[in-house]
Amino acid sequence: MPIDIRQFADSAALASAAARDWLNWLNQAQQRPGNAPICVALSGGRITRDFFQETVRQFQSNPAQPSAAQGLFKNVHFFWADERCVPPTDPESNYALARKLLFEPLAIPAAQIHRLRGETDEPRALAEAVSEITNLSQKVDGPPVFDLIFLGMGEDGHTASLFPGESNDAISNPAVYRAVTAVKPPPRRVTLGYGALLAAREIWALVSGNGKEAAFRQSLSSQSTPFGRILQRRSSSTVYTDIK
Repeated sequence: MPIDIRQFADSAALASAAARDWLNWLNQAQQRPGNAPICVALSGGRITRDFFQETVRQFQSNPAQPSAAQGLFKNVHFFWADERCVPPTDPESNYALARKLLFEPLAIPAAQIHRLRGETDEPRALAEAVSEITNLSQKVDGPPVFDLIFLGMGEDGHTASLFPGESNDAISNPAVYRAVTAVKPPPRRVTLGYGALLAAREIWALVSGNGKEAAFRQSLSSQSTPFGRILQRRSSSTVYTDIK
């Protein structure tokens, strides 16, 4: 259960380092033979805003850089770790945040964006989400596997939209995506399940903000929080944090 903890002085330094590392990771991923799809799941949250903006700034700072569609992002397909059941223009939408701060500035082609359609009926949204990642994932036998999933962590130790207090049946649900009722607004959401998070090739968690110290410490040493359940059960994860 190696956890690579990368400590930073503040959220700005965290976002800058995570963006730099992601661009380097994308450069390496683009070396795969056959232009295979690169499946990345994004999250929301305050630190994600800084991370998206810093990614765009660093990418565009190189005048010789090819466009996103032809360069580092040419084979990258974007999914979500979770989404609120709201329209895609709603300020609470994780997709809306990514569209404004990442996709539009980089001119990411629409065909590479696979949003969770939380505004539609849940069975349809879930079926579409699973179908799209299954069609693109390089995993041929068994459930689909994401190449990289970005996560955050809340004050109660939740991650994606997996909150404390779920039943054992819910925790062991094998669904790639499932609908949940959150303990904070907006309550109805769609989230990746534990199985998909544990199966991902890489997990990068961006953990920033006041009031998270206790949950963060618990998560690093036990499965008492949803975030801890992921960290403790994976073979490796990377955590970027400004929590002392």
